[in-house]
Amino acid sequence: MSPEARPRPRLPIKQLLLVLGLVATAYAAALLVWGERPQASLSFLWSWTGLQAASLCLLNYALRGLRWRLWMAHYGRHFGPMQGLRLYLAGYAFTPTPGNVGEAVRGLMLARQPLSAGQSLAIFGAERLADLLCLLLLCLPAVAWGMGQGALRAAPPWLPWLLAAGALAALGLLAVMIRFRLALLRRFAWLEGAWRCLALRPWAWFGLTLAAWAAQGVAVWLICRDMNVSLEVLTATGFYAVAMVAGALSALPAGLGGTEAVLAGLLVAYGATPGQALSITVLTRLLTLWLAVAIGLVALLYSAAIRKEISFR
Repeated sequence: MSPEARPRPRLPIKQLLLVLGLVATAYAAALLVWGERPQASLSFLWSWTGLQAASLCLLNYALRGLRWRLWMAHYGRHFGPMQGLRLYLAGYAFTPTPGNVGEAVRGLMLARQPLSAGQSLAIFGAERLADLLCLLLLCLPAVAWGMGQGALRAAPPWLPWLLAAGALAALGLLAVMIRFRLALLRRFAWLEGAWRCLALRPWAWFGLTLAAWAAQGVAVWLICRDMNVSLEVLTATGFYAVAMVAGALSALPAGLGGTEAVLAGLLVAYGATPGQALSITVLTRLLTLWLAVAIGLVALLYSAAIRKEISFR
């Protein structure tokens, strides 16, 4: 089947806007009911520190966009910096899907020379594996803090069990992948493609990925500092990384629920009040998740309606 005859994905714009509206309403209600100084908390978004945190989140998107361009070039799709970034950002419109799997349509949506389903899944798989590797590395300061302080004893009783279950699940999945890697690569063509993407200039994608997630960790540290919760920057980054891994393992849309619960629980364990923890968690997710979704929707509509670089026919 020629690329022109290949069916195009349909944009669930109503569903995406519904999810965005419901979550934004839930976050606002949570701040209003349980947050401390909700108006002051939300005013952080317009403060100088808030702009710094937002800039770090934008840096995360830009670095991961460069990584995507690297792997798209592997399949013969070459984009300029701005065009590549715009097409990459458009994929964030589909982040509120289970396991973020909606982002796999990035390559399928191209109006000219779209990727095959296997190629698009290969890049998506490489992205997720690279993200998981770097987030696990960034978890180490949080693990060291927990072991050194014994502070997890002060955490909600469900948190240690949740972290233990997540760690066991991650180790089990890793063991299965290593044990049956050859069979998996033969069985799933996209997984073999993902492996080849990761073999391409590994230090380049590793550096981009680690720097990208570290930037968002620093953004979380800035939010904590503004909320009068004194964490070390590495500890704040570690807390965020642990929460992101937990959200990813939950396979819920964008990790909703799991990420928030773990981040808030870790902050309370550190000594933050529930109100402070909730405010930090809501602001973190607004900047690290929903900002990306909003930018993604704008980039998607602009690329499809004006630039004609994306097609859904």
